[in-house]
Amino acid sequence: MRFPDNSSNILLSERWLSVIAHSLFSSWMLSFIFEGEVFYSLMGIFDFDSHAMVFGGIAAVFLGLLLSGFFIKTKRGAKRTFLYSYLFCIVMSVPFFFPPSVLWTVGIIAGSFMSGSCVAAWGYYLKSSTPKIGRIKTVADMLILSNILMILLNMAALWISPHSGLALSMIMLILAFLFALKLPGDNCISSSASFERDKSRISIAPLLAFLCLFIIVITINSGLMYQVVNPAFAHLKWLTSWYWAIPYIIAVFTMGYLPQKVNRAYILYVAIAMIGISFISFMILDHNIAGYIAVNTLMLGAFGVCDLFWWSILGEMLDFNKNPAAILGIGLSANVLGILLGGLIGNAIVSVGKQSADPVLLALAVVCVALALLPFLHRYLSSLLRDHTYLRIFSEISAQEQIRQPDYDAVFESLSERENQVASRLLQGKTYRIIAVELYISENTVKYYVKNIYSKFKIQSRGELVNIILEKRGIGIGK
Repeated sequence: MRFPDNSSNILLSERWLSVIAHSLFSSWMLSFIFEGEVFYSLMGIFDFDSHAMVFGGIAAVFLGLLLSGFFIKTKRGAKRTFLYSYLFCIVMSVPFFFPPSVLWTVGIIAGSFMSGSCVAAWGYYLKSSTPKIGRIKTVADMLILSNILMILLNMAALWISPHSGLALSMIMLILAFLFALKLPGDNCISSSASFERDKSRISIAPLLAFLCLFIIVITINSGLMYQVVNPAFAHLKWLTSWYWAIPYIIAVFTMGYLPQKVNRAYILYVAIAMIGISFISFMILDHNIAGYIAVNTLMLGAFGVCDLFWWSILGEMLDFNKNPAAILGIGLSANVLGILLGGLIGNAIVSVGKQSADPVLLALAVVCVALALLPFLHRYLSSLLRDHTYLRIFSEISAQEQIRQPDYDAVFESLSERENQVASRLLQGKTYRIIAVELYISENTVKYYVKNIYSKFKIQSRGELVNIILEKRGIGIGK
């Protein structure tokens, strides 16, 4: 879709405003409230056991993401969520300049819940400010910027003082608030009403549930990393303070800015394998500089590929529901739930003094389950998001398995271009609703083309259409 020049300027402005505001907020969240280095540095000053607070905060983020769709129902509501939450998070950060108190626990739990809601609310701006095909780059820009800012906050906490890191993170929140003030509260450009109605009829609940299952499985290893891998390299603070997120940033940038024609589908398999290799490396390598670089490069590079995968998939799924906060919130709550489960398991393993091989074996089991689920997830997703860059190669393979192009061309040369498009999707087993969405037409129009196709071949069902292809193949083989 092409927009007039003034609309394009509005979209560009809103896109970068939302990316910058959310990145500034996320840097505070990642460095402080979500198992961040600023938080752990503050705990170290007072020799405070933070495990209960950490897991309580993660659980609160999960609930904020999961429940956000129930109370954030408009773009104006999303903006209000940003502004009120940013102000609250600024206030709740203040008690951490003083010795531990009940305010720490209250602040972490409440701030984490609001943080989850803010992440989900960003779905409204991701949807409205970026056309579907460009959302992978918008997500990549946000993830890259937030992690760069997080590195700066981590280094401030470690190299200057924990309170300096905390103060700088609060400045990030203030800046996020100022940028969020400039965000529009209403959609600048809306899709046609008929198109939105056609999409809203499609139920994506089963697909979203399967995606969430896959995300939970993968991110269990993230939780293990926080509780098992990272503490083993705690003596290398001078290195971990800045290198920790570098492979992640490089992976996200590479995947987000590869040319659109480059298929990224198989790279996801490689990334999952990298997670397994990283845990094996953790077990067999010394916990020195070389060992850390090897383990962290493999693990965080893989997590960068995986994170961009489900962020971008959820970004495209926003078009199939009237409430983007609900879709993004539910999807990313699976991410946080996996981290919570992995963290609890990792903490239990460490607390009972198990051997280092135990978390590695668990991580490898998780990798095997993820690799088993991935082909099914790819094919399931490609039925709805056929043109997504992570899925394209699988949808192409699926089409080739069902239709041999020479046979197809020979049989359907009498059809119009639009009838060909409909016929090809019928042969792939797609419903009228999905065909309507993919071709940007109404379901009644699809039925009209199907009627014409059946009339031209004097048939009455999709099965008979398949038989025509099979018969053509039989003739070819006979020759």
